[in-house]
Amino acid sequence: MQDPTYKIFLCDFINPESDRKAILVRNGAIVLKKQNGLKNQVFYKIKEHGEEKKVLPKYCNKQSVEVVQMTKLLALPAFFDMHFHWVQDEVCHKPKISLLDWLKKHTWPYEAKFNNKMFSQRKAEAFSKLLTKVGTLGGACYSSIHAHALDHALHAFRGDFLIGNVLMTINSPKYLSMKSSATAKLVKRMITKYQGRYALTPRFALSVDAPLMRELSVYIKNKKVFIQTHLSETKIEIQAVLDLYRGLAGFEQVKTYTEIYDKCGLIGPHSLFGHGIYLSTKELALLKKKKAWIAHCPTSNAPIKDKGLGSGLFDFTKIERAKVNWVLASDIGGGPYLSMFDVIESFVSQNQKKHIKSATYVKGLYHSTLKSAEFLGLKKTHGNFQKGKYANMIFVESPTIRHHEKTEEVLSRIISKNKLNREKYNDMVYYTYYKGQEVYSSSR
Repeated sequence: MQDPTYKIFLCDFINPESDRKAILVRNGAIVLKKQNGLKNQVFYKIKEHGEEKKVLPKYCNKQSVEVVQMTKLLALPAFFDMHFHWVQDEVCHKPKISLLDWLKKHTWPYEAKFNNKMFSQRKAEAFSKLLTKVGTLGGACYSSIHAHALDHALHAFRGDFLIGNVLMTINSPKYLSMKSSATAKLVKRMITKYQGRYALTPRFALSVDAPLMRELSVYIKNKKVFIQTHLSETKIEIQAVLDLYRGLAGFEQVKTYTEIYDKCGLIGPHSLFGHGIYLSTKELALLKKKKAWIAHCPTSNAPIKDKGLGSGLFDFTKIERAKVNWVLASDIGGGPYLSMFDVIESFVSQNQKKHIKSATYVKGLYHSTLKSAEFLGLKKTHGNFQKGKYANMIFVESPTIRHHEKTEEVLSRIISKNKLNREKYNDMVYYTYYKGQEVYSSSR
C-alpha cells in the first residue's frame, strides 16, 4: 500500500515551547506531509497543527490524505533520555546501599555478561522495543566496554541516539577493564565508523587514567564528537576522585572534581555531565564559561526508599542562576524505570516537597524534549510540533475536558496519576511514531 501524501491525526495535543510555556489544544489536528529520503525511504514532517475545525477543511479536496482518528488520546513530542545505561536493564531494582557498593556488587558483574555476543544482541533488540514502548526516540546512552555491544545498540535502537563505550582502564575489575592503548584504538575506530553518533564516554574520573583522557580530548578537538561522563554524583565519589588525582603529577593542586576534567580537556559545548549534584559556585562558573551541560537524573538520585541511590537533590534553581544548561534523564539502571513520565513526576515531586514551586510539569516536559534536542544539535528538526520538524510523537490517554483548564493542570493529571504505582509509567503510551511512521502500538 502506497504511503499517503498527507497524514492528519485528530487528537488533543500539547506542544512545548519553553520551560514556562506549552500550548494545549483540545480537538486538534496535526498534519504531516510525506518526504522522500535516501534509498526511497519515506518519512513525514510536520506540515501544520491547530484546531480540527480550522485545519481539517483545508484538506477535504486534496488527493492522498489519510485521516487518523486518535479518539480520547493526546499527542506529545517523543522523549529524549539524556543519560542512561542500556547495559544495566536488570540491575534497576538491585539493593542500592550506595553508588560504589551497587556498582561493585551488581552493575559491573552484569555488564560483563555483554561480552557474550548472542546475549548482547538479544538484549539490544529487547531494549530497543522497550524504548519505543515508553516513547523515547533519542538521547545519550552508555554502553559497556565491548565494541560489539555498542554495534548492537546502534543498529537496534529506533531514533536519534548518541552512544559510547564506557572507558575503564584503572580502578576497575579485571573482567571489565581494557589497557589504555587498546581503549584509544577502540574509541578512534568507533568515531571513524559512527561519526557524530558515537560519544566519548569516560565512565568517571575514578575509572580512566588521565593521560588517556588527554590523548582522546586532543584527538577529537577538531571533530564534532560529543562527550559524556559522570560528575559529582555523591560526596564519597568526589572525595575518592580528589584523593586519587592529588597524588598524580600535574594534579597536585586541584581543588574540585570539575577541574580534573578541565585539565584533561573534556569540558566544552558538546560535553554532558551526569548528575552534578554537589557542584560549587566555582565549578558552575567553569561549566558556564565552557558552555557544558548537565543531565539531571531525579529518579536515580532519589532516596533509597523511593528506589533511587540516595545521592541527593539536584538544585536546578542554583544551576539556572549560574546559567548552566540542563536536561532530564532516567539513568537506567540507577533509576528504576525507563519512562520519562516517571522521571518528570520525580522531578516535580521531589522539589514540591522542598516547596520549590518552579519545578513544574511544563518544565519537566520541556527538558525531556526541546531542550534535549538543543544539546544534540537537533532543535531545528526535533523536540516539538513546529512546522518542518520530524513527526516524532507519542499518544497517551487524554484527561476529560475541564472548564478553564491550563496546560500544567492537564499534564499533572496525565503524569501524576501513576505516582503510587510507578510500574504503570512504562505502559502509558498507546502509540509511538518516528518520522511519521508507527514504531509501537500497545494493541500489537
